[in-house]
Amino acid sequence: AASLPPPPVIVSTMDPASTCLNCTHFGSCSGCTHEFYLDKPPVLQEVTDFFSAHGIEDFTFSRGRLSEWRCRAKLAVRGTPEKPLIGLYQEGTHIVQDIPECRAHHPSINYAIKLLKQGISELGVQPFDEDAGTGELRYVQMTVTTYNTSIPVAQRYEQARVQVSLVWNSRDERSKNSEKLSLLQEFLWTNGGPRSNLHVIHSIWANFQTSTSNIIFGHKWRHIGGEADLWERFGGVDICLDPYSFGQANTLSFNSLLHKLIKYVPRGSTVVDLYSGAGVIGLAIAASRKCRSVRCVEINKMSKLSFEKSASRLPPNLGCTITWHNTDASAEPIHWLEGSSVAIVDPPRKGLHPSVINALQRVALSERKAFKAKSSLTKVKDEKRPWILRAREPAVHVDSTIMEESSGIWPETLIYISCGWDSFKKDCKSLISNEAWHLENAHAFNFFPGTDRYGFQPLDWKLSLCFTATFRGVIEDPYVLF
Repeated sequence: AASLPPPPVIVSTMDPASTCLNCTHFGSCSGCTHEFYLDKPPVLQEVTDFFSAHGIEDFTFSRGRLSEWRCRAKLAVRGTPEKPLIGLYQEGTHIVQDIPECRAHHPSINYAIKLLKQGISELGVQPFDEDAGTGELRYVQMTVTTYNTSIPVAQRYEQARVQVSLVWNSRDERSKNSEKLSLLQEFLWTNGGPRSNLHVIHSIWANFQTSTSNIIFGHKWRHIGGEADLWERFGGVDICLDPYSFGQANTLSFNSLLHKLIKYVPRGSTVVDLYSGAGVIGLAIAASRKCRSVRCVEINKMSKLSFEKSASRLPPNLGCTITWHNTDASAEPIHWLEGSSVAIVDPPRKGLHPSVINALQRVALSERKAFKAKSSLTKVKDEKRPWILRAREPAVHVDSTIMEESSGIWPETLIYISCGWDSFKKDCKSLISNEAWHLENAHAFNFFPGTDRYGFQPLDWKLSLCFTATFRGVIEDPYVLF
Protein backbone atom coordinates (compact mmCIF):
# COMPACT_ATOMS: atom_id res chain seq x y z
CA ALA A 1 0.00 0.00 0.00
CA ALA A 2 1.21 3.45 -0.83
CA SER A 3 2.35 5.44 2.18
CA LEU A 4 0.45 8.58 3.09
CA PRO A 5 2.16 11.90 2.33
CA PRO A 6 3.57 13.70 5.37
CA PRO A 7 1.32 16.37 6.88
CA PRO A 8 2.03 19.98 5.96
CA VAL A 9 4.30 21.98 8.22
CA ILE A 10 4.64 25.66 8.99
CA VAL A 11 7.78 26.87 7.22
CA SER A 12 9.66 29.94 8.40
CA THR A 13 10.53 32.49 5.72
CA MET A 14 12.94 34.46 7.89
CA ASP A 15 16.73 34.41 7.70
CA PRO A 16 17.83 33.78 11.32
CA ALA A 17 21.04 35.74 10.69
CA SER A 18 19.20 38.87 9.54
CA THR A 19 19.10 41.87 11.87
CA CYS A 20 16.43 43.64 9.76
CA LEU A 21 12.70 43.52 10.35
CA ASN A 22 11.70 43.05 6.69
CA CYS A 23 8.02 43.50 7.55
CA THR A 24 5.44 44.92 5.13
CA HIS A 25 3.48 46.35 8.08
CA PHE A 26 6.28 48.57 9.38
CA GLY A 27 5.16 52.20 9.57
CA SER A 28 1.46 51.41 9.77
CA CYS A 29 1.59 48.92 12.65
CA SER A 30 2.37 50.34 16.09
CA GLY A 31 4.09 47.20 17.30
CA CYS A 32 7.62 47.84 16.02
CA THR A 33 9.45 51.16 16.04
CA HIS A 34 12.80 50.02 14.56
CA GLU A 35 13.36 48.37 11.21
CA PHE A 36 17.12 47.82 11.24
CA TYR A 37 19.76 46.62 13.71
CA LEU A 38 17.29 44.71 15.86
CA ASP A 39 20.29 43.25 17.68
CA LYS A 40 21.26 46.72 18.93
CA PRO A 41 18.29 48.36 20.67
CA PRO A 42 18.80 52.15 20.96
CA VAL A 43 18.42 52.02 24.74
CA LEU A 44 21.28 49.51 25.00
CA GLN A 45 24.03 52.14 24.98
CA GLU A 46 22.42 54.06 27.82
CA VAL A 47 22.03 50.83 29.79
CA THR A 48 25.66 49.86 29.16
CA ASP A 49 26.92 53.30 30.22
CA PHE A 50 24.81 53.25 33.37
CA PHE A 51 26.14 49.92 34.58
CA SER A 52 29.70 50.82 33.60
CA ALA A 53 29.44 54.00 35.68
CA HIS A 54 28.43 51.82 38.62
CA GLY A 55 31.46 49.56 38.30
CA ILE A 56 29.95 46.66 36.34
CA GLU A 57 32.71 45.44 34.04
CA ASP A 58 31.15 42.15 32.96
CA PHE A 59 27.77 43.46 31.75
CA THR A 60 26.40 41.21 29.01
CA PHE A 61 23.65 41.53 26.43
CA SER A 62 21.87 38.54 24.88
CA ARG A 63 20.37 39.45 21.50
CA GLY A 64 18.18 36.37 21.34
CA ARG A 65 15.96 35.51 18.41
CA LEU A 66 15.19 38.61 16.31
CA SER A 67 12.15 37.32 14.43
CA GLU A 68 9.27 34.94 15.14
CA TRP A 69 9.98 35.36 18.85
CA ARG A 70 6.55 36.39 20.13
CA CYS A 71 4.80 33.48 21.82
CA ARG A 72 1.91 35.41 23.37
CA ALA A 73 -0.09 38.04 21.52
CA LYS A 74 -3.19 40.02 22.46
CA LEU A 75 -4.89 41.28 19.31
CA ALA A 76 -7.99 43.35 18.61
CA VAL A 77 -10.67 42.00 16.25
CA ARG A 78 -12.49 44.58 14.15
CA GLY A 79 -13.78 45.00 10.58
CA THR A 80 -16.59 42.92 9.08
CA PRO A 81 -17.31 39.19 8.75
CA GLU A 82 -16.33 39.44 5.09
CA LYS A 83 -13.08 41.27 5.89
CA PRO A 84 -12.06 40.79 9.52
CA LEU A 85 -9.11 42.77 10.83
CA ILE A 86 -6.94 41.15 13.51
CA GLY A 87 -4.03 43.17 14.80
CA LEU A 88 -2.87 46.18 16.82
CA TYR A 89 -4.17 49.71 17.09
CA GLN A 90 -2.50 52.27 14.88
CA GLU A 91 -0.45 54.66 16.99
CA GLY A 92 -2.54 57.09 18.99
CA THR A 93 -5.85 55.68 17.71
CA HIS A 94 -8.27 52.81 18.17
CA ILE A 95 -8.13 51.97 14.47
CA VAL A 96 -6.97 48.38 14.09
CA GLN A 97 -4.14 47.62 11.69
CA ASP A 98 -4.44 44.13 10.25
CA ILE A 99 -1.07 42.33 10.57
CA PRO A 100 -1.14 39.00 8.70
CA GLU A 101 2.23 37.22 8.65
CA CYS A 102 3.62 39.46 11.40
CA ARG A 103 7.41 39.03 11.54
CA ALA A 104 7.46 39.11 15.33
CA HIS A 105 4.79 36.44 15.79
CA HIS A 106 5.67 32.80 16.09
CA PRO A 107 4.60 31.21 12.76
CA SER A 108 2.02 29.09 14.57
CA ILE A 109 0.29 32.27 15.78
CA ASN A 110 0.12 33.60 12.22
CA TYR A 111 -1.35 30.29 11.06
CA ALA A 112 -3.94 30.31 13.86
CA ILE A 113 -4.92 33.88 12.92
CA LYS A 114 -5.55 32.72 9.35
CA LEU A 115 -7.80 29.96 10.64
CA LEU A 116 -9.67 32.38 12.89
CA LYS A 117 -10.28 34.82 10.02
CA GLN A 118 -11.58 31.99 7.88
CA GLY A 119 -13.93 30.89 10.65
CA ILE A 120 -15.20 34.45 11.19
CA SER A 121 -16.02 34.79 7.50
CA GLU A 122 -17.59 31.36 7.00
CA LEU A 123 -19.74 31.57 10.13
CA GLY A 124 -20.64 35.24 9.85
CA VAL A 125 -19.16 36.15 13.24
CA GLN A 126 -19.49 39.89 13.83
CA PRO A 127 -16.23 41.60 14.87
CA PHE A 128 -16.63 44.13 17.68
CA ASP A 129 -17.74 47.67 16.85
CA GLU A 130 -16.13 49.82 19.53
CA ASP A 131 -18.21 52.93 18.88
CA ALA A 132 -21.56 51.14 18.97
CA GLY A 133 -20.56 48.51 21.53
CA THR A 134 -22.00 45.82 19.28
CA GLY A 135 -20.57 42.71 17.67
CA GLU A 136 -19.45 39.37 19.02
CA LEU A 137 -15.67 38.88 18.98
CA ARG A 138 -13.71 41.70 20.67
CA TYR A 139 -10.16 40.42 21.10
CA VAL A 140 -8.16 37.25 20.80
CA GLN A 141 -5.15 36.10 22.80
CA MET A 142 -2.80 33.61 21.18
CA THR A 143 -0.40 31.71 23.46
CA VAL A 144 2.21 29.31 22.12
CA THR A 145 3.31 26.12 23.85
CA THR A 146 6.42 24.25 22.73
CA TYR A 147 5.85 21.52 25.32
CA ASN A 148 5.68 18.28 23.34
CA THR A 149 7.66 15.33 24.67
CA SER A 150 6.75 13.16 21.67
CA ILE A 151 9.19 14.97 19.36
CA PRO A 152 12.91 15.86 19.68
CA VAL A 153 13.74 19.02 21.63
CA ALA A 154 15.25 20.67 18.54
CA GLN A 155 11.90 20.47 16.72
CA ARG A 156 9.62 21.69 19.50
CA TYR A 157 9.81 25.41 18.87
CA GLU A 158 9.03 25.22 15.16
CA GLN A 159 6.20 22.71 15.74
CA ALA A 160 4.58 24.66 18.57
CA ARG A 161 0.83 24.76 19.11
CA VAL A 162 -1.43 27.65 20.08
CA GLN A 163 -3.93 28.20 22.85
CA VAL A 164 -6.65 30.49 21.47
CA SER A 165 -8.60 32.69 23.91
CA LEU A 166 -11.66 34.34 22.37
CA VAL A 167 -12.92 37.48 24.12
CA TRP A 168 -16.67 37.34 23.51
CA ASN A 169 -18.95 40.35 23.79
CA SER A 170 -21.47 38.85 26.22
CA ARG A 171 -21.94 38.29 29.93
CA ASP A 172 -21.53 34.51 29.83
CA GLU A 173 -22.00 31.36 27.75
CA ARG A 174 -25.78 31.49 28.21
CA SER A 175 -26.16 34.72 26.24
CA LYS A 176 -28.12 34.72 22.98
CA ASN A 177 -25.01 34.84 20.76
CA SER A 178 -23.32 31.88 22.47
CA GLU A 179 -24.29 29.50 19.65
CA LYS A 180 -21.96 31.40 17.31
CA LEU A 181 -19.17 30.98 19.85
CA SER A 182 -19.72 27.21 19.91
CA LEU A 183 -19.66 27.07 16.11
CA LEU A 184 -16.41 29.07 15.99
CA GLN A 185 -14.83 26.75 18.55
CA GLU A 186 -15.87 23.71 16.49
CA PHE A 187 -14.46 25.30 13.33
CA LEU A 188 -11.07 25.98 14.92
CA TRP A 189 -10.84 22.50 16.43
CA THR A 190 -11.95 20.75 13.23
CA ASN A 191 -9.50 22.67 11.05
CA GLY A 192 -6.60 23.02 13.48
CA GLY A 193 -7.02 20.19 15.98
CA PRO A 194 -5.43 16.72 16.10
CA ARG A 195 -7.52 15.34 13.22
CA SER A 196 -6.77 18.20 10.84
CA ASN A 197 -4.01 18.35 8.24
CA LEU A 198 -1.94 20.50 10.57
CA HIS A 199 -2.41 20.20 14.33
CA VAL A 200 -1.70 23.77 15.41
CA ILE A 201 -4.52 24.42 17.92
CA HIS A 202 -3.68 23.29 21.45
CA SER A 203 -6.85 24.48 23.19
CA ILE A 204 -9.63 27.05 23.04
CA TRP A 205 -10.90 29.28 25.85
CA ALA A 206 -13.65 31.86 26.02
CA ASN A 207 -13.54 35.06 28.02
CA PHE A 208 -16.69 37.12 28.49
CA GLN A 209 -16.42 40.90 28.46
CA THR A 210 -19.06 43.61 28.04
CA SER A 211 -17.19 46.59 29.50
CA THR A 212 -16.94 49.84 27.54
CA SER A 213 -13.41 50.46 28.89
CA ASN A 214 -10.07 49.55 27.32
CA ILE A 215 -9.75 46.51 29.57
CA ILE A 216 -9.31 43.48 27.33
CA PHE A 217 -10.46 40.64 29.57
CA GLY A 218 -13.54 40.20 31.72
CA HIS A 219 -13.61 38.13 34.90
CA LYS A 220 -15.34 35.04 33.48
CA TRP A 221 -13.30 32.37 31.72
CA ARG A 222 -14.43 29.05 30.25
CA HIS A 223 -12.40 26.23 28.75
CA ILE A 224 -14.34 25.17 25.64
CA GLY A 225 -12.03 22.93 23.62
CA GLY A 226 -8.78 20.98 23.52
CA GLU A 227 -6.45 20.37 26.44
CA ALA A 228 -7.39 21.99 29.73
CA ASP A 229 -3.83 22.81 30.82
CA LEU A 230 -1.07 24.49 28.85
CA TRP A 231 2.44 23.50 29.91
CA GLU A 232 5.80 25.02 29.15
CA ARG A 233 9.33 24.23 30.25
CA PHE A 234 11.03 27.08 32.11
CA GLY A 235 14.32 26.88 33.98
CA GLY A 236 14.27 23.10 33.89
CA VAL A 237 10.79 22.69 35.44
CA ASP A 238 7.32 22.13 34.01
CA ILE A 239 5.12 25.20 34.39
CA CYS A 240 1.34 25.30 33.93
CA LEU A 241 0.09 28.57 32.44
CA ASP A 242 -3.55 29.62 32.50
CA PRO A 243 -4.74 32.14 29.89
CA TYR A 244 -5.68 34.57 32.67
CA SER A 245 -2.27 34.47 34.35
CA PHE A 246 0.66 36.63 33.33
CA GLY A 247 2.67 34.99 30.57
CA GLN A 248 5.96 35.84 28.92
CA ALA A 249 5.76 37.00 25.31
CA ASN A 250 9.33 35.94 24.51
CA THR A 251 9.72 32.52 26.09
CA LEU A 252 13.18 31.86 24.64
CA SER A 253 14.68 35.05 26.06
CA PHE A 254 12.91 34.53 29.37
CA ASN A 255 14.44 31.07 29.63
CA SER A 256 17.87 32.58 28.97
CA LEU A 257 17.30 35.14 31.72
CA LEU A 258 16.08 32.47 34.11
CA HIS A 259 19.12 30.23 33.61
CA LYS A 260 21.41 33.22 34.16
CA LEU A 261 19.53 34.40 37.26
CA ILE A 262 19.51 30.99 38.94
CA LYS A 263 23.31 30.92 39.08
CA TYR A 264 23.34 33.91 41.42
CA VAL A 265 21.32 32.12 44.08
CA PRO A 266 23.74 30.38 46.49
CA ARG A 267 22.89 26.76 47.18
CA GLY A 268 21.09 26.17 50.44
CA SER A 269 19.53 29.64 50.46
CA THR A 270 16.23 30.69 51.94
CA VAL A 271 14.48 32.64 49.20
CA VAL A 272 11.56 35.04 49.00
CA ASP A 273 10.16 35.81 45.54
CA LEU A 274 8.11 39.01 45.64
CA TYR A 275 5.71 39.77 42.77
CA SER A 276 6.00 36.07 41.93
CA GLY A 277 3.00 35.56 39.64
CA ALA A 278 2.49 31.84 39.09
CA GLY A 279 5.85 31.16 40.76
CA VAL A 280 7.93 30.35 37.69
CA ILE A 281 11.14 31.86 39.09
CA GLY A 282 10.66 30.53 42.60
CA LEU A 283 9.88 26.97 41.47
CA ALA A 284 12.85 26.90 39.09
CA ILE A 285 15.17 28.01 41.89
CA ALA A 286 13.69 25.50 44.32
CA ALA A 287 14.33 22.67 41.86
CA SER A 288 17.92 23.57 41.00
CA ARG A 289 19.62 25.28 43.96
CA LYS A 290 18.87 22.94 46.89
CA CYS A 291 17.20 25.75 48.78
CA ARG A 292 15.97 25.28 52.33
CA SER A 293 12.84 27.27 51.60
CA VAL A 294 11.22 29.31 48.85
CA ARG A 295 8.32 31.68 49.55
CA CYS A 296 6.38 33.16 46.63
CA VAL A 297 4.29 36.28 47.27
CA GLU A 298 1.69 37.36 44.70
CA ILE A 299 -1.34 39.66 44.86
CA ASN A 300 -3.23 38.03 41.95
CA LYS A 301 -5.29 35.17 43.39
CA MET A 302 -5.84 33.79 39.87
CA SER A 303 -2.22 32.59 39.84
CA LYS A 304 -2.81 30.10 42.66
CA LEU A 305 -4.13 27.23 40.53
CA SER A 306 -1.24 27.46 38.06
CA PHE A 307 1.23 27.42 40.94
CA GLU A 308 -0.38 24.34 42.49
CA LYS A 309 -0.33 22.41 39.22
CA SER A 310 3.28 23.38 38.49
CA ALA A 311 4.43 22.50 42.01
CA SER A 312 2.82 19.06 41.69
CA ARG A 313 5.35 18.19 38.98
CA LEU A 314 8.45 19.07 40.99
CA PRO A 315 10.80 16.19 41.74
CA PRO A 316 10.00 14.49 45.06
CA ASN A 317 12.23 14.87 48.11
CA LEU A 318 13.69 18.24 47.17
CA GLY A 319 14.20 18.98 50.85
CA CYS A 320 12.80 22.45 50.26
CA THR A 321 9.73 23.99 51.84
CA ILE A 322 7.82 25.86 49.12
CA THR A 323 4.90 28.17 49.84
CA TRP A 324 2.73 30.57 47.84
CA HIS A 325 1.07 33.51 49.57
CA ASN A 326 -1.78 35.54 48.11
CA THR A 327 -1.11 39.04 49.39
CA ASP A 328 0.32 42.43 48.47
CA ALA A 329 4.07 42.35 49.11
CA SER A 330 4.12 46.11 49.63
CA ALA A 331 1.71 45.92 52.58
CA GLU A 332 4.12 44.18 54.95
CA PRO A 333 7.53 43.86 53.23
CA ILE A 334 9.59 43.49 56.41
CA HIS A 335 7.67 40.34 57.29
CA TRP A 336 8.44 38.73 53.93
CA LEU A 337 12.11 39.72 53.91
CA GLU A 338 12.74 38.30 57.37
CA GLY A 339 14.03 34.75 57.24
CA SER A 340 15.30 35.04 53.66
CA SER A 341 18.93 35.18 52.62
CA VAL A 342 17.95 35.94 49.00
CA ALA A 343 15.22 38.34 47.86
CA ILE A 344 13.97 38.34 44.27
CA VAL A 345 11.85 41.21 42.95
CA ASP A 346 10.14 41.31 39.57
CA PRO A 347 7.89 44.37 39.94
CA PRO A 348 5.51 45.97 37.44
CA ARG A 349 7.01 48.46 34.99
CA LYS A 350 6.43 51.32 37.43
CA GLY A 351 9.01 49.74 39.74
CA LEU A 352 9.13 48.86 43.41
CA HIS A 353 6.61 50.27 45.83
CA PRO A 354 8.24 52.84 48.17
CA SER A 355 7.50 50.61 51.17
CA VAL A 356 9.49 47.76 49.59
CA ILE A 357 12.46 50.01 48.84
CA ASN A 358 12.37 51.33 52.39
CA ALA A 359 12.27 47.81 53.79
CA LEU A 360 15.19 46.69 51.62
CA GLN A 361 17.25 49.64 52.79
CA ARG A 362 16.47 48.87 56.42
CA VAL A 363 17.32 45.18 56.25
CA ALA A 364 20.57 45.55 54.33
CA LEU A 365 23.57 43.82 55.85
CA SER A 366 25.03 47.07 57.11
CA GLU A 367 22.11 47.20 59.56
CA ARG A 368 22.03 43.53 60.51
CA LYS A 369 23.51 44.15 63.96
CA ALA A 370 20.73 46.61 64.72
CA PHE A 371 18.15 44.04 63.70
CA LYS A 372 19.71 41.31 65.80
CA ALA A 373 19.84 43.59 68.80
CA LYS A 374 16.09 44.01 68.58
CA SER A 375 15.61 40.29 67.92
CA SER A 376 13.29 41.11 65.03
CA LEU A 377 11.45 44.27 64.10
CA THR A 378 8.49 42.18 63.04
CA LYS A 379 8.10 40.86 66.58
CA VAL A 380 8.28 44.12 68.48
CA LYS A 381 4.50 44.00 68.58
CA ASP A 382 2.39 40.86 68.30
CA GLU A 383 0.25 41.07 65.19
CA LYS A 384 -3.45 40.59 65.91
CA ARG A 385 -5.21 41.94 62.83
CA PRO A 386 -6.96 38.90 61.29
CA TRP A 387 -6.54 39.96 57.65
CA ILE A 388 -2.79 40.34 58.15
CA LEU A 389 -2.54 36.98 59.87
CA ARG A 390 -4.53 35.34 57.05
CA ALA A 391 -2.22 36.88 54.44
CA ARG A 392 0.82 35.45 56.23
CA GLU A 393 -0.57 31.93 56.03
CA PRO A 394 0.44 30.09 52.84
CA ALA A 395 -2.36 29.55 50.33
CA VAL A 396 -0.26 26.69 48.94
CA HIS A 397 2.24 24.65 50.97
CA VAL A 398 4.20 22.17 48.91
CA ASP A 399 5.87 20.19 51.71
CA SER A 400 4.58 18.47 54.78
CA THR A 401 7.38 19.83 56.94
CA ILE A 402 6.69 22.60 59.40
CA MET A 403 8.29 25.89 58.41
CA GLU A 404 11.13 26.80 60.74
CA GLU A 405 11.41 30.17 62.39
CA SER A 406 14.22 32.12 60.74
CA SER A 407 14.34 35.31 62.74
CA GLY A 408 17.62 37.15 62.47
CA ILE A 409 18.17 36.12 58.83
CA TRP A 410 17.93 38.96 56.32
CA PRO A 411 18.68 39.18 52.59
CA GLU A 412 22.32 39.20 51.62
CA THR A 413 21.51 38.98 47.91
CA LEU A 414 18.89 40.99 46.03
CA ILE A 415 18.01 40.03 42.46
CA TYR A 416 16.02 42.64 40.54
CA ILE A 417 14.30 41.75 37.24
CA SER A 418 12.86 44.59 35.18
CA CYS A 419 11.43 45.59 31.81
CA GLY A 420 11.08 49.20 32.99
CA TRP A 421 14.41 50.95 32.51
CA ASP A 422 13.49 54.35 33.96
CA SER A 423 11.88 52.85 37.05
CA PHE A 424 14.85 50.53 37.58
CA LYS A 425 17.32 53.41 37.42
CA LYS A 426 15.33 55.26 40.06
CA ASP A 427 15.05 52.19 42.30
CA CYS A 428 18.71 51.31 41.84
CA LYS A 429 19.84 54.78 42.91
CA SER A 430 17.62 54.54 45.99
CA LEU A 431 19.02 51.15 46.96
CA ILE A 432 22.67 52.14 46.66
CA SER A 433 22.29 55.74 47.88
CA ASN A 434 23.01 55.00 51.55
CA GLU A 435 25.55 52.30 50.69
CA ALA A 436 23.25 49.63 52.05
CA TRP A 437 23.46 47.70 48.78
CA HIS A 438 26.19 47.35 46.19
CA LEU A 439 25.40 46.64 42.53
CA GLU A 440 27.39 43.55 41.66
CA ASN A 441 26.40 42.41 38.16
CA ALA A 442 23.87 42.97 35.41
CA HIS A 443 22.71 41.19 32.27
CA ALA A 444 20.31 42.41 29.58
CA PHE A 445 18.10 40.36 27.28
CA ASN A 446 16.42 41.37 24.03
CA PHE A 447 12.84 40.58 25.04
CA PHE A 448 11.05 42.72 22.44
CA PRO A 449 13.21 43.15 19.31
CA GLY A 450 12.09 46.08 17.17
CA THR A 451 10.50 48.01 20.03
CA ASP A 452 12.01 50.66 22.24
CA ARG A 453 9.28 52.26 24.28
CA TYR A 454 6.58 51.57 26.79
CA GLY A 455 3.24 50.38 25.49
CA PHE A 456 0.77 53.22 24.99
CA GLN A 457 -2.03 50.77 24.36
CA PRO A 458 -3.32 47.68 26.18
CA LEU A 459 -1.91 45.18 23.70
CA ASP A 460 1.35 44.13 25.28
CA TRP A 461 4.21 45.79 23.37
CA LYS A 462 6.95 47.07 25.67
CA LEU A 463 10.45 48.42 26.05
CA SER A 464 12.86 46.19 24.14
CA LEU A 465 15.18 45.21 26.99
CA CYS A 466 14.58 43.09 30.02
CA PHE A 467 17.45 42.73 32.43
CA THR A 468 18.43 41.22 35.72
CA ALA A 469 20.71 42.94 38.22
CA THR A 470 22.15 41.44 41.38
CA PHE A 471 22.87 43.52 44.46
CA ARG A 472 24.92 42.46 47.47
CA GLY A 473 24.51 43.81 50.95
CA VAL A 474 27.42 46.00 51.97
CA ILE A 475 29.42 44.58 54.88
CA GLU A 476 32.72 45.46 56.47
CA ASP A 477 34.28 42.00 56.27
CA PRO A 478 35.53 40.53 52.97
CA TYR A 479 32.91 38.32 51.35
CA VAL A 480 33.15 35.82 48.52
CA LEU A 481 29.97 35.24 46.48
CA PHE A 482 30.37 31.53 45.86
